Amino acid sequence: MPRPTRLTRPTAPRPTAAQLAYGSCTVILSTLAMLLLSQTSSGPGVVLIALVGLVLGLLVAMTVPRPKQSRATSQVVASSAAPAAPRERVPVQASSVHQD
Repeated sequence: MPRPTRLTRPTAPRPTAAQLAYGSCTVILSTLAMLLLSQTSSGPGVVLIALVGLVLGLLVAMTVPRPKQSRATSQVVASSAAPAAPRERVPVQASSVHQD
């Protein structure tokens, strides 16, 4: 009986530390600035400003450039894809142990 194959879902790349830091700072600072500048005290106004700050933080986090793949990593990937060179065979010499 053939075994069913598992379908794997492609995973989204994880955010880098820089993306998390820039996004978090943007959310906090933009929300604080908008709250101070608007001087709102109503509940819906604060919620709206918080949502706008969150959207701005996500936008900033997604536009931070990702680090490019280093040459060493790409060379390792390229070299691992190439077939290995055949090894030279060296004959093993017989030991000079005498049995009595």
